[in-house]
Amino acid sequence: MVDKIGRKRSYGIGCMITGLVALSYLMFRGELSGFYLLLFLVRLLHGIGLAICFTAGFTYIADIVPIERLNEGIGMFGVTALVGMAIGPVIGEVVIAELGFQFFFLLAAGMSFVGFGLHFALRDSYDTRVTGSEMSFFSVLTRKKMVLVAVLALLFGFGLAASSNFVSPYAAEKHIPFISLYFVAYSLAAAITRFFGGRLADRVGEERIIPYAFIITGTGFLVLMALGRESILLVSGLMSGCGHGLLFPSMNAFALRGEPKGIRGKIIGIFTGAIDAGVFSGSIILGYLGEWGGFQILFLVAGVALFAGFMIYGLTAGQHSPE
Repeated sequence: MVDKIGRKRSYGIGCMITGLVALSYLMFRGELSGFYLLLFLVRLLHGIGLAICFTAGFTYIADIVPIERLNEGIGMFGVTALVGMAIGPVIGEVVIAELGFQFFFLLAAGMSFVGFGLHFALRDSYDTRVTGSEMSFFSVLTRKKMVLVAVLALLFGFGLAASSNFVSPYAAEKHIPFISLYFVAYSLAAAITRFFGGRLADRVGEERIIPYAFIITGTGFLVLMALGRESILLVSGLMSGCGHGLLFPSMNAFALRGEPKGIRGKIIGIFTGAIDAGVFSGSIILGYLGEWGGFQILFLVAGVALFAGFMIYGLTAGQHSPE
């Protein structure tokens, strides 16, 4: 869609979908068992809307930033999402506690519609007549470089599933009171690294940054195996967040570098979709592993997944050029 109808129009459609879906939650009443399937379908639609917004936004940024500052531009834009994810739950909890869920969903819908309104002030960055727009999604996906991007992004997402889903229950099991220390450290490290790491990646090349980013992120997960006090949460959060801040924009820039403008939307869709697939599969697989062997095994496997990304990237060195 993003390569067919343009970035601006795609973003507007995504905002409209997320806004309408947020309003639809107001219709659900009673026991969850009475509307579970319908809610599941609505949540799928919500995810589609978010994916469209995300892909259109990052593709727009890739179009307008100078190619020699691609890492820096993607990283700085990504900070806005990190800030939203950091303050969103805080605002949401206050709104729900003071005004209830109905106002919460109205507020969520309103913010989506504000985004829809603001997008009219932008001029689309893309001409649908440029070379490459006629290529299908699957023809792009099956290219050797894109297969590598998808595999690496999948492993990255697998690791993200560990940090987003299992740190809190693990810390609670260890009777650590200040669990949010991990997420504060993670978010701050990711945001700061994106500002300065992107500039570094543009100078030395993202291909030199990606291997170290995998190692840093994976080590951050392995550190959690020794969790016993808050200092471990702090160290792990800083390392994993720093790795995330380096890895996301560098892999995004790596995927886009040297590719036709007409397939940028498809490339970012492959990259972000693979991360989402990794988060989804990681949540399930790591959950079963944790139930079977405990949290230490869970974070060991998450760390190994990131080290596997490092090894796969190293083994394919010299084969990263676009085809």
